[in-house]
Amino acid sequence: MSHAAWIGDLTAAQRTTAFSNGEGQLGFSILRIPVGENSSDWSRDLATAKRAVELGATVFASPWNPPASMIETFTRNGVANQKRLKAGSYAAYATHLNDFTTYMKNNGVNLYAISMQNEPDYASEWTWWTTGEITKFLRENAGSIGTRVIAPESFQYVKSMSDPILNDAAALANVDIIGAHLYGTSYANFPYPLFKQKGAGKELWMTEVYYPNSNANSGDAWPEALDVGEHIHRAMVDAEFQAYVWWYLRRSYSPMREDGQISKRGAMMAHFARFVRPGYVRIDATANPASNVYVSAYKNGNSVVVVAVNKNTSAVSQQFTLANTTASGSVANWLTDAGRNVAAQSALTMSNGSFTVTLPARSAMTFVTSVSGGTTTPTGDTYKLVNVATGLVLGVQNMSTADGGLAVVWGDTGTADHNWVRVADGSAVKFRNVNSGKVLGVENMGTGDNARVLQWGDTGTADHRWTLLANSDGSYRISNVNSGKVLAILNGSSTAGTQAVQYSDNGSAKNNWRLVQVS
Repeated sequence: MSHAAWIGDLTAAQRTTAFSNGEGQLGFSILRIPVGENSSDWSRDLATAKRAVELGATVFASPWNPPASMIETFTRNGVANQKRLKAGSYAAYATHLNDFTTYMKNNGVNLYAISMQNEPDYASEWTWWTTGEITKFLRENAGSIGTRVIAPESFQYVKSMSDPILNDAAALANVDIIGAHLYGTSYANFPYPLFKQKGAGKELWMTEVYYPNSNANSGDAWPEALDVGEHIHRAMVDAEFQAYVWWYLRRSYSPMREDGQISKRGAMMAHFARFVRPGYVRIDATANPASNVYVSAYKNGNSVVVVAVNKNTSAVSQQFTLANTTASGSVANWLTDAGRNVAAQSALTMSNGSFTVTLPARSAMTFVTSVSGGTTTPTGDTYKLVNVATGLVLGVQNMSTADGGLAVVWGDTGTADHNWVRVADGSAVKFRNVNSGKVLGVENMGTGDNARVLQWGDTGTADHRWTLLANSDGSYRISNVNSGKVLAILNGSSTAGTQAVQYSDNGSAKNNWRLVQVS
């Protein structure tokens, strides 16, 4: 979470570290910001939110208090001067939330969702809501809110706060995401049977936590950081949340230290966030294959990600077998232990859908591979990138072999510069030109629309990495990791020789590409 009013804003460099997913970055794909009670405060988190969006992250917002004019004080359990929303201000409060949503949209941030209240059941310093008040607001007013609605964000995933929503059809119709915090919640209370019974079509998010404590400088405490790895595993597997959001992004107990460096807790989060990208779906895996070993698996198209946490004081030999495939190929993998943070390791070999690895003592590892039916998609496959709308292929101007050679579209003449080797790089890929050996990137690491796409020596910068976003027709949008923009043709031209650029993902077929295998 970013809360500039309370702890100051992230710097430009820290925003990139948080929301880019290259080496030495966290890869976060979701950001929570506050809804200030006064509109004069709404700009405080705007710069961070805009950069997060540029890097492909989802942004949502939570309020702590309504505007002062909508609040009344009362005595709660013998404690005076507690706050609640006035009974006559429900409609005005919905308008307030809409106004914030509109402000963010007008300034370049389309909120994915907005909460009606942060921790309404732990609100001695903000605004209390009873379950009756929550369901009344959802039934009668939340339908007017122009984005997805989150409720109730109980501080401890107290089911008695969300049960009434699930049991009230009219209230449930106006909520899109059941949100919860996990402060002090036991693992035994992570599952939510009523949500599985009545929450069809709704999302389930964990919208705030720090774990296991907020002790000063605990972000780098080791092996305590492994508890974060297990906690995320349990949130994904036992609770079946679709989002996991830390409290302050930058704090001495947070994923990013005050100096902007990634902590051990941050490394644990990056093992998930950098590789399990938006669009991935968790798939069945043996969650606890050995004592103190926790495993979860995720899939998007042919890409499979496995995350394993070993809390034992000794190494564990672990075999992983992918169901319904006889794939053989390489498995990229990354390791965090006492001395390393998400460090790339030598590739493993998978044979007949199976690979074995030694999980070092007190470590976390992420494994990435690609499967398709009974065969793997080798990292060295060569493709033509064919634009769906024009039929032109991506090549390099004048078959240049130099750094800075411009990427252009051309009729398929069969020259070597039209061929690109797809190289797996974590959760992303690089495209290496067969003719030049250079990789596809963006001029000066630009993040704006129409920045030129070109080739360059592989220096490991984030603009050399691309994410394949599958379309229903088998084509892809090819999204730049650094900018969040997709590969496109300047002005959508169908003229051979036109410059390739990056552009906002606007749904146009002119931004869709087919990967046609050459070898």
